[in-house]
Amino acid sequence: VQLQASGGGLVQAGGSLRLSCAASGLAFSRYHMGWLRQAPGKEREFVAVITWPGNTYYTDSVKGRFTISRDNAKNTVYLQMNNLKPEDTAVYYCAARLTVGDGLSRPEYDYWGQETLVTVSS
Repeated sequence: VQLQASGGGLVQAGGSLRLSCAASGLAFSRYHMGWLRQAPGKEREFVAVITWPGNTYYTDSVKGRFTISRDNAKNTVYLQMNNLKPEDTAVYYCAARLTVGDGLSRPEYDYWGQETLVTVSS
């Protein structure tokens, strides 16, 4: 299984970025796909998840600014990030899980992609 994340970079506050995560080696349409992030000196945290039927959930700090979506034909999940803030600076990970478990915001994902760095300057 491979999850190939891309799209990170340096952006000014108020700007936008779109992260992509291309998956291979798994039945993508059956998996819940999430984005998590880890800021310097902080623990990894949940950002957003899209379930296999297409329901979406977000952490409160990104609601109204970030949008998660998926394209099952391309085995790809996206995170559109608008109105970025310096506190969004982190390494971002995409991840896949087959079951809800104890909750989709929990970090117990089955597969993880490599990180992509997002830096938001003030």
